[in-house]
Amino acid sequence: MRRNAAALALLLAACTQPKPLDVLGEVPQFQLTAQNDKPFDSKSLDGHIWVADFIYTTCEGPCPMMSHQMRGIQNSTAGSPDVKLVSFTVDPARDTPPVLEKYSKHFQADPARWYFLTGEMERLNDLGVKSFKLNNVDGNLSHSTRFALVDGKRRVRGYYLSSDDDFPKRLLHDIRQLQSERS
Repeated sequence: MRRNAAALALLLAACTQPKPLDVLGEVPQFQLTAQNDKPFDSKSLDGHIWVADFIYTTCEGPCPMMSHQMRGIQNSTAGSPDVKLVSFTVDPARDTPPVLEKYSKHFQADPARWYFLTGEMERLNDLGVKSFKLNNVDGNLSHSTRFALVDGKRRVRGYYLSSDDDFPKRLLHDIRQLQSERS
């Protein structure tokens, strides 16, 4: 009888624990250039939870909305300075550091937490296709409108479509879950 009660207690405890987020991919180390025109080494993200998206500054479609949503994520995680945000350009020819700096100020990006990155098209393409499995960065400016959640070990743990009404709520929930996994 005690054995059954103990087994039932373990089963109930397992049911109340959130299921760990799946590992959907890995992001290799990379070096790009940030909006402040300084080299950006992805090692600075190691140990941090971060949210990534792909945008371009002259976009008249989804990019401004995505950047607005990213600002909402920045504001919602203001009490967690360990949560970082990374916006990769899909238009490195035009999105130079000064252009990205102006764009970041327009969206009130906290430069200590939200990075706008540019670099060689080939490197950005490798990240977009092979690492994030979101989109090509090949000059045609088409890109995914999904956000990716990355853990402190550079593993992609979730994707969130920016047009889903509940995406910010789900993303923030998953960020909290990753934070609790580290505790």
